[in-house]
Amino acid sequence: MSTNVLRTADGWWVVRDERAVRIETKAVTTAELLADRDAVREAAASAESGTPVAGLVALPPVTTPCRVVAQMVNYRSHARDSGFTGDIPPAFFRKASGSVSGPHEKIVRPAHVKFLDYEVELGLVMGAPLPVGTVVEERDLPRYVAGLVLTNDVSARDVQLTKTQFYESKSYPTFTPTGPYLALLEPGDFDQLLNLRLRLSVNGAPRQDRTLADMIVRPAQALTLLARFQTLDPGDLLLTGTPGGTALKAPPKPVEKIAALLPPALKWKAFFKGQAKNPLYLRDGDLITATIATPDGQIDLGEQRTPVTDAP
Repeated sequence: MSTNVLRTADGWWVVRDERAVRIETKAVTTAELLADRDAVREAAASAESGTPVAGLVALPPVTTPCRVVAQMVNYRSHARDSGFTGDIPPAFFRKASGSVSGPHEKIVRPAHVKFLDYEVELGLVMGAPLPVGTVVEERDLPRYVAGLVLTNDVSARDVQLTKTQFYESKSYPTFTPTGPYLALLEPGDFDQLLNLRLRLSVNGAPRQDRTLADMIVRPAQALTLLARFQTLDPGDLLLTGTPGGTALKAPPKPVEKIAALLPPALKWKAFFKGQAKNPLYLRDGDLITATIATPDGQIDLGEQRTPVTDAP
């Protein structure tokens, strides 16, 4: 069974039900904690009653700096929303690790961003080096992946689309809420991955709800493809894509064909004029709630509650 780890300003904790037991470790970074698994096991087996989790302020359990890599259009439902038909070539992009924030911190919308979107995603936290050229089979996942985290790949769509710029549009500070828990997995837990259900709501209204069975490129294949050109190290983070239900959706095909005939400036002006009527984009005062868990609760990454605010 997986072990949930929480990070606070006072150190690392193992979470059992609604209480947390301190991990006696000198680890500061996620990579250092993963190298001290004996201390995690001792805390998990401790007879201490622990501290109420409700009284702890969770920090992101993935420490920075680290590599943050993400998969693009990796759920069938998201591909449909995005207007893709046929096979989609696997693609990756990087996010600045400075975008990683806590699971209950405010998401700050920069003043120049008008169309702010959400993307609940499962994050894989590496537990061993992944050298370039590595081939990862399903049976190898426990060797390379130490655990899972809940993430939100917040996106400035007007920056992303007009500049075709993923790195900037997804890398502003607070654009990768992470946590609350790092779920450290045992080898048998990996059999449950496809049962993980990703859910996200805004102000209580459901927006995204899919299991990993909707995923196009699954974790072992994703790591193999990424290792063609990218090394990963313990503590690095791979975001594995988002299901359908984001605010951004492709326009109807006839509209898309007409727009393709326009000069780029006119095309984007017309597109965002239409998007301005879309009520699903995030606004100041919105509250995003996200969870990832298996139905039986054997793997439960906790709940994110992140308010949205405009930059001053």
